[in-house]
This record gives sequence, C-alpha cells and structure tokens, in this order.
Amino acid sequence: MAGQVRPITLVGTPVLHQPCKTVEGFDGALKDLVDDMLASMYEADGVGLAANQIGVDLRVFVYDCPDDDGERHRGAVVNPVLELPALENRRLDDGDEGCLSVPGPHARLARPDHATVHGYDVTGAAITVEGTGLLARCLQHETDHLEGRLYIDRLSARARKKVLKEYESLRAEAAAAAENAAETDSLPG
Repeated sequence: MAGQVRPITLVGTPVLHQPCKTVEGFDGALKDLVDDMLASMYEADGVGLAANQIGVDLRVFVYDCPDDDGERHRGAVVNPVLELPALENRRLDDGDEGCLSVPGPHARLARPDHATVHGYDVTGAAITVEGTGLLARCLQHETDHLEGRLYIDRLSARARKKVLKEYESLRAEAAAAAENAAETDSLPG
C-alpha cells in the first residue's frame, strides 16, 4: 500500500481543537497526504481519519467503513460540507463512538442515522458521499474533526469526564508497561 504511516495526534494537541484550513491546491502533495492518511488509519485499525489527526491543518478526511446494508465505502473528501436530514425527518442512532485521537474508551452518542457530505476528491472533482449506519456516523465524526470538535465535545460533562479519565488511566498503564519492559531489557542476562 502507498503512503507512510504517521503518528496519530492525541486529544489536547492544539491542531485538533481548531477549525482546519480550506484546501486550495489539488496536486501531488494532496494525493500523498491522502495516501499517508489511509496508511495511518489502517495501521491504527480505524474507519475514518481527518488530516488534523496526523497533525495537518487541512480540511481533508478519509474513510473505509460499511453502511447499514453492510456495503463497504472507501474514499477521501476534501473541503467537506455536511448535510443532515431536516429535523422532522431525522432519526437518531444512539450507538457507541470512539476516536483514534482518544484511544481506548467509547461512549454512547446519538447522531442522525443518515448523512451526506459534499466536497471534492483529490483531483478537485466535485463528489457527494451519502451514508447510513456506521458510514453516516463516520461522515459526521470526521467533519466534526475538521471543525476542531472531537466526539467527546458532544457528550455531557459527566460522560466526557468519564471518557477522559479512562483514557488517562489507559495511557498511564501503557507508560508503566513500557517502563517495565525497558527496565527488563536493560537487566544483565
């Protein structure tokens, strides 16, 4: 697979908490960025990834996930504009949601079960991606990222605090395990 795996940017990093810049150049650099994003998403076992999740301040996201019918959808959207059903036609899916930038915990988050994104592909051609189920959730989640919003920002204060506490606990456990492994490796054998 083309593309270089880049580290995932974690919650608290400024680029995740501010709106991203509009892409103006549809060139080889954009294609390379999308290839890197796909490689990074697959390496992290994700179904979507926004450019700012690898530290790039541009309005681009990639996705690879199924819709309600189990049909797999894969692609990239540049400068996306999210369209949701009108309130009277909106049905909510109260499923679990997680994020590669807040690895570990998940939380229930109601989102519309149908979403449409209008934007451009890497060549600058206009595209529309319409989704249901997980794909609808992904389109909304990734567009939120490009606005500087994480899924935890949509949770109640109590739920957000719980997710962040679990995230910090998992990070501390991982750091302790890495430290123990390093100490074990440095012991004379």
